[in-house]
Amino acid sequence: MLKLEVGLGDRSYPIHVGRGILGNPELYTSVLRSRQILVVSNPTIAALWLAPLKNALAEWAPQTLLISDGEEHKNLTTLESILTRLLELRFDRNCTLVALGGGVVGDITGFAAAVYQRGVQFIQIPTTLLAQVDSSVGGKTAVNHPLGKNMIGAFHQPRAVIADLATLGTLPEREFAAGLAEVIKYGLIRDAHFFEWLEANMARLRARDPEALTHAVARSCRVKSEVVAIDELESGLREILNLGHTFGHAIETGTGYGTWLHGEAVAVGMSLAADLSCRLGRIDSYLCGRIDRLIRAAGLPVDLPQDLDPAHMLDLMRVDKKTRDGRVRLVLLERLGAAHVTADYPPGALDATLARAPDATA
Repeated sequence: MLKLEVGLGDRSYPIHVGRGILGNPELYTSVLRSRQILVVSNPTIAALWLAPLKNALAEWAPQTLLISDGEEHKNLTTLESILTRLLELRFDRNCTLVALGGGVVGDITGFAAAVYQRGVQFIQIPTTLLAQVDSSVGGKTAVNHPLGKNMIGAFHQPRAVIADLATLGTLPEREFAAGLAEVIKYGLIRDAHFFEWLEANMARLRARDPEALTHAVARSCRVKSEVVAIDELESGLREILNLGHTFGHAIETGTGYGTWLHGEAVAVGMSLAADLSCRLGRIDSYLCGRIDRLIRAAGLPVDLPQDLDPAHMLDLMRVDKKTRDGRVRLVLLERLGAAHVTADYPPGALDATLARAPDATA
C-alpha cells in the first residue's frame, strides 16, 4: 500500500492506494470520532463492496443509505434524501459520512457533509478510476443543475481517501476508459514525463496491468495533491486541473446528464483545448496529433456529438465557474506539461475550434 498526503496544514489528510485495502479497519480508526457513521453508496457498488466495508467498520455499527446511480441523479433531490436520513438518525456534528462509489456518490456525499450542521467530516472510498485519480481528492463537492454541471457546491476536504485498486476489476470497460481521460490530463498540464509514460504504456493500462495501474493512480494523485496544496480554493493554479472541462461540462449538459460519461466529455474537451492552443500558436500540430492519438488509444472520443450545434455549445460554455464578466476563460496548453487559464483569444479561433474548421490565418 502506498500512502500520499494532501498537505493542508492541520487539515492535511492521507490518500491510501493499494489492492484489497478498503476492508482494513486500521485505515478508519484514527479518523472516526463517534459511532455515528452513514455509508452512502449505490445499489451496484453496494452489491460488490459494501460487505467488506461494513466488516471493517463492524465495531462502529454503521448505517447505510443507497442512492440512485448516474449523473442525472446528482441533484438537489438526492442531496435532500441524504440530509433527511441524517436528521432521522439524529446524527450530530461528530458524525462521519463515508462515500463508497464513483464520482457521483463522492461529490454528493461530500456536499452533504459540507452543509449538514454547517460541516461534518467524511471519508472518500472511490470505486472508479476517474474518482480515484480526480474527484475524490481535493475537496470539491457539488450537485448539478439543469442549466449547468457542478454549479451548486462547496469546498470541503475529506479526512481520508482510500483508493482500493481491487474495485477497478469490476468496472465496465466504458467507465474504465472514461477514467483514463483524467489520467491523461495530469500529463498534459504538469508532467510531461508522465504523458510520455502513458504513450508507452496505454495498452498495459487498458489491460488493467496491476503495476501500471498502481503507477498511474499514484502519479495522478501526487500531481493533484501538489496542486491542491498550493491552491486549495481554486483562486489560481488549481484552475489548470480543469483542462477540457469547460468544453466537457457543456457536452454533458447539452446532451443530457448521463448520456455521455464525464471522462468521455472531458476527452473531447482536451482535444478541443489542444486544437485551440495550436490555432493560437502555443503548441505545434505535431503535439496536437500526439494528444489525439493518446486519447484515441485510451478508447475515448475526440469529436463533438454530431447533434450538438457549435453555437449552442458556446452558449453552454458561458455557464462555467471560470467565466468572468461574460468572457469564457479556458485552460490552454503552453507546451507539453504546462498549462494556463486565459480569456485572451480571438472569438473566431474558438468558433473555428468548435467547428473544427481550418485556421484561416495558417
